Amino acid sequence: MDNIQVLLAEDDFINQKVAILTLEKLGVVPDLADNGKIAVDMNAAKKYDVILMDIQMPVMDGITATKAIRKYETDNNVESKVRIYALTANVYDDREEEYLDAGMDGFISKPFRTEHLKKALGI
Repeated sequence: MDNIQVLLAEDDFINQKVAILTLEKLGVVPDLADNGKIAVDMNAAKKYDVILMDIQMPVMDGITATKAIRKYETDNNVESKVRIYALTANVYDDREEEYLDAGMDGFISKPFRTEHLKKALGI
């Protein structure tokens, strides 16, 4: 993998481990944020290609964090916007629209499959 920069925003320890192991098998070593606020701060400090964003997290949820990241990109005239994918078990049609309206590029359902991660990462 050509140094793709991935941020995993996930608060659940087991989900973190599963995602990290799966990503590492694909040759990707992600950075980790335990909540949406940390993800927003990390994105402002480093250029990521993809953020895998859990929806339900403490401190700041994934929807709020995505909106904050998109606002940061707009306010700072960021040309190459980070691709953000929701990590969620809630993949009902009405929720998908909510994720897209928040500025996400799509979603990956939990438990996720390697092929879905590969598609989100563009590999």
